[in-house]
Amino acid sequence: MSDKTPPGERIAKVLSRAGLASRREAERMIEAGRVRVNGTRIDSPALNVTGADRITVDGQPVAAPEPARLWLYHKPPGLVTSARDDKGRETVFDALPEDMPRVMSVGRLDINSEGLLLLTNDGAIKRRLELPATGWLRKYRVRLKGRPQDADFEPLRRGVTLEGERFQPMQVTLDRQQGANAWVTVGLREGKNREIRRAMEEIGFAVNRLIRVSYGPFQLGNLKPGAVEEVRRRVLRDQLGLEADEIDPAAAQARAKPGRPTRARRKRKP
Repeated sequence: MSDKTPPGERIAKVLSRAGLASRREAERMIEAGRVRVNGTRIDSPALNVTGADRITVDGQPVAAPEPARLWLYHKPPGLVTSARDDKGRETVFDALPEDMPRVMSVGRLDINSEGLLLLTNDGAIKRRLELPATGWLRKYRVRLKGRPQDADFEPLRRGVTLEGERFQPMQVTLDRQQGANAWVTVGLREGKNREIRRAMEEIGFAVNRLIRVSYGPFQLGNLKPGAVEEVRRRVLRDQLGLEADEIDPAAAQARAKPGRPTRARRKRKP
């Protein structure tokens, strides 16, 4: 038996990159018998395909994979970040411009939180940005009810355990007092459910406003609530350490087709 990996990419990933569905949804489409490769119906996602394969879903040809893209979105409060909400509440996807392609959120912000939410059309980039191993700092401007002192935040700087769940040490800076409220800046490298709100409650302060202002190198800046701004492809490639072919797989497939001439690179003068 050969241990050599078959060429190409997993069929579910290709369907996701073509903008048809998430990888999980694509796997369900395959199991339902809706996908054919070179005229043969497949029932397992354990299949690699290349640009030379003909793929159809419900009899319709699948378009070439879309280039990987990333957007900055200023989420207003009152929207949920899940694709569908069982309670019928409006989602961020309902509020996006009509010309936006199908996208997924990178991580989440709870319904009452606002600020920077990253959106992408690429599942691999979503997973890469969410991985704890990426270690990107996420910063929040947080308004607390009360008059905290700097020493009050020491437990959060050391890391706390709530209901058996360990929270990693946070960066907390007391910025200013504003009437009955105080503003602090919080930095963390993980994104557990309602982490900042729960941690602040543990030391006796209620959060009444929470704004994410950055996610790694990506900044909210002056982006208005509800506005969307695409990250330039070069910036996306440089910040994530991606190769050009990972950003635009369709171009890579086109270059890889048999008989296609390759352009010789011009050598730079020393």
